[in-house]
Amino acid sequence: MTEELENLLRPDLRGQTPYGAPQLDVPVQLNTNENAYAIPADVAAVIEEHLSREVRGLNRYPDRDATALRADFAAYLGHGLTADHVWAANGSNEILQQLLQAFGGPGRTVLGFMPSYSMHPLLARGTGTAFIDAGREDDYTLSADHVRRAITEHDPDLVFLVSPNNPTGTALDADVIEAAYEAARGIVIVDEAYVEFARDPNSTALNRLEGRRRLVVSRTMSKAFAFAGARVGYLAADPELVEKLLLVRLPYHLSSLTQAAARGALACAAQLQAEVDELKHQRDRIVKNLRAKGLPVADSDANFVLFGGLADAAAVWRAVLDQGVLIRDVGLPGCLRITAGTEEETTAFLDAVETVMARRPELFSTDS
Repeated sequence: MTEELENLLRPDLRGQTPYGAPQLDVPVQLNTNENAYAIPADVAAVIEEHLSREVRGLNRYPDRDATALRADFAAYLGHGLTADHVWAANGSNEILQQLLQAFGGPGRTVLGFMPSYSMHPLLARGTGTAFIDAGREDDYTLSADHVRRAITEHDPDLVFLVSPNNPTGTALDADVIEAAYEAARGIVIVDEAYVEFARDPNSTALNRLEGRRRLVVSRTMSKAFAFAGARVGYLAADPELVEKLLLVRLPYHLSSLTQAAARGALACAAQLQAEVDELKHQRDRIVKNLRAKGLPVADSDANFVLFGGLADAAAVWRAVLDQGVLIRDVGLPGCLRITAGTEEETTAFLDAVETVMARRPELFSTDS
């Protein structure tokens, strides 16, 4: 960027770098927590049928409020929710951005607990909301007492909780969410992008929505639905809160084609999520195998695993990449993150780690 444009940029954005993950053409890509399985042909046919109905009407704007899609999401979520309890947008990032636009902004604060989803502080900055990091325990867990103390100390306008957390994969206990809601005066957002992979299927914060008008549960279709390329996110909350988001949404923000594709996918929800159990199996296989090698591994309720025991994480990342497997360096000292893949992809990763450990043991700080 030229000096002239740099000076014209907002001061809080100067010198910043955009969010991104390496996109490399390698045989095994396990770095961005995508669903490893492609959409089945028969499900693709259903989605294509939904899309074909919309093509001839593309001269008209889409349903501005995505009413039918929101009703489908409500039916999928259950818990007595209706379309009025649901909002949809282009990925859960836009959902979170709209929440910050509506309830954050200049002079307001959002509290997070890092390490967590790295987009949270970036979305806060983009909306002029001050981000406060209250941290976590040394083992990356989050307790009710920690959350309660942080909220009491900082008195934020919004609170970000992530369950299962990214990049650690750890799920929150119910008492953490309860403590956050009781201590906060503002909006409490539980980001559940990976909740379909949780070991306890009843761990969702949807169980606590009723009667809590400031609680929001954010979801995505990217992971369990294998729908990352479609960019569809949604939330569940009190209808009055959902209505407030209409003040900041862009006109016709969700295209007719996006809505149609999402409705087609939701019609096939059970089939699309049939591979979730297999991905959970591969995740648990990674955990068991890495621990057997003497590497510390965080318990995971997501479709990825954070592992440590690395004397030089960057060098291990590169050495695994040289074996044709792309994983993620999330910036945590001595740690890397691996997405659960197909059985073959998972095997390729485990074989790559074994090879690197044998050839370059100095890169690992393990007793094995």
